[in-house]
Amino acid sequence: MEQQGSLVIILYGPRQAGKTTLMQEVLEGKEDYTLLVSGDDIETQNKFSIHSLDHLKSLIGSKKILAIDEAQKIDNIGLSLKLLVDNLDIKILVSGSASFDLADRLNEPLTGRTRTFWVYPLSAAEIGTHHNWGLNKDTLLNRTLRYGNFPKVFNLPGEADMANYLYDYINNYLYRDILTLGLVRKPKKVLDLLSLLALQIGGEVSVNELASVLVVNRQTVENYLEILEKLFVIFNLRGFSRNLRKEISKTSKYYFYDLGVRNAVIRNLNEFNVRDDVGQLWENFFIMEKLKAVNDNNKPANFYFWRTYDQKEIDLVEERGGRLKAYEVKWEKKEGKTPDDFLTAYPNSEFISVNKENFQNYLL
Repeated sequence: MEQQGSLVIILYGPRQAGKTTLMQEVLEGKEDYTLLVSGDDIETQNKFSIHSLDHLKSLIGSKKILAIDEAQKIDNIGLSLKLLVDNLDIKILVSGSASFDLADRLNEPLTGRTRTFWVYPLSAAEIGTHHNWGLNKDTLLNRTLRYGNFPKVFNLPGEADMANYLYDYINNYLYRDILTLGLVRKPKKVLDLLSLLALQIGGEVSVNELASVLVVNRQTVENYLEILEKLFVIFNLRGFSRNLRKEISKTSKYYFYDLGVRNAVIRNLNEFNVRDDVGQLWENFFIMEKLKAVNDNNKPANFYFWRTYDQKEIDLVEERGGRLKAYEVKWEKKEGKTPDDFLTAYPNSEFISVNKENFQNYLL
């Protein structure tokens, strides 16, 4: 019997961000009628890549819920799920840490039958539910800006454990996922690219320059950047332009979804007093926290940076409902001023200066 109203719920997000834990919590108490499998398992990959309704029915049995973790690992999983959605009264929940791979496998077969949720590393608001930002701000910022926001980091007892976890994440999860995609002939070049991006946080990225340093062609760099975006390692912030001819809009800045990964890539987990990149870390932190906040509160927005050819700049522009908020993001408290060109072009915009003392007002 065709179930036109059935939906496949998709959880997207980086490895280790908490998707599996979230799935388990959603399914708690429903174990007796749930089939939970992992796409990392070769046997699961083989079984669910067979597009036969009778075969899939035999796998599901009497279960009413199918949950697949890391579903992008299963060949043509979208076709199998379409057969189930069309013919069985079943609820389906899947997760993926490589969004383009899973999207390609699901979107066409399941057009109009999916609903997507994004799962990021812990947000400042989530951290605040267990740790009081007001009482522990300096400690929490030190930990977050150096070791990132993966849930496991907050459960590890010491800094050596956190460092080992992050290095293991890069060497195992990240490197393995890059290899698994089968689109990269030289995975080390991707990690070299990541190192270059890690040193350019807050700066506009030149693809031609990256290609020259890596000794590869421009198209290869663009492909690698796309892969890293779709693996939820980096986030592309594009230039904002509406009215001024001198606005720069075709360049990009890249930020890391997790600062622990960024710091581990360049093997710099040092204390603040021996770092020269605290401003870059802070900018990355605030921009990613804004992304999490609009996602968690279901208030979609577009994000950009703004710069003119004569070097006037705004770190973050948030566009929602036709209104603009311009954020100057500085580690230390500083009185900022909106560039006159921006105010002239966008007179109804709001300008906000954010620093480590007041950031809670705009995130929590």
